[in-house]
Amino acid sequence: MLEAILLTVITAATPLLIAALGELVVERSGVLNLGVEGMMIMGAVTGFAIANVTGSGSLGVLAAIGAGMAMSALFGFLVISLVTNQVATGLALTLLGLGLSGLIGEGFIGVPGQRLPRLEVPGLSDLPFVGPVLFGQDAVVYLALALVILVAFVLFRTRVGLVLRAVGDNHASAHALGYSVQKVRYLAVLFGGGCAGLAGAYMSLAYTPQWVENMTAGRGWIALALVVFASWLPWRVVAGAYLFGAVTVLTFHAQALGIGVPSQLLSSLPYLATIVVLVLISSNRRLTLVNTPACLGKPFVPDR
Repeated sequence: MLEAILLTVITAATPLLIAALGELVVERSGVLNLGVEGMMIMGAVTGFAIANVTGSGSLGVLAAIGAGMAMSALFGFLVISLVTNQVATGLALTLLGLGLSGLIGEGFIGVPGQRLPRLEVPGLSDLPFVGPVLFGQDAVVYLALALVILVAFVLFRTRVGLVLRAVGDNHASAHALGYSVQKVRYLAVLFGGGCAGLAGAYMSLAYTPQWVENMTAGRGWIALALVVFASWLPWRVVAGAYLFGAVTVLTFHAQALGIGVPSQLLSSLPYLATIVVLVLISSNRRLTLVNTPACLGKPFVPDR
């Protein structure tokens, strides 16, 4: 029982972790992208469609990453080049993704999906309890953990990360020093889009290997909340993702056990937990300001 719960928690937390990591990098550059939900759902439908047509889950994952990056490129062009309002553009991107994914996925409803294969480590995957949990996951789970290490290292141990954080904290000073603020933000936005697309592909190829309209069910918004919950620090994103993943899974198990609580209330618990966490964090102004990029959401127009 415990093994099954842990396996499902990992599966539920992985898309949140990947999407939140991508958005963390985007926000560290000073851009607020509220279109994570739209990019995730486009990644989900594209990944499922390509995997179904080609019979290859790997191609589906690559196509989903491309779809997420294409959506983020559109967002980047609007908010970075045309300097549109980031909040309104992000919301529009989500609405576009939800509508377009429904159109693309109409012919794939009810079609059996291609599940991503689980990796098998000889001698380790067969160990009781530990084997399936640590050594029997699919490649995307390990990729998500590797991304945490990579993002943390690049942000705080490399010149690239220093420039990215400088752009997010004071884009005028970064520009005066000769750094291309627009280029840095474009690259960060594309990375965030690729992560969102990958998270969406995981939803339709591993979490529930099928296509269902609006299957991301607000997880893009939870990923956005996770960035604030983690105070823009990669390691805290891991804790937050697994916490919210556990809440989601436990609601399903509570329903299966027939606990006398309305199913609607149980289903809303992950979102209620998100609201509670954000309220608690917002009440502590010092904690909120510690790592918040100073130029988050502020447009930048380079000198001509």
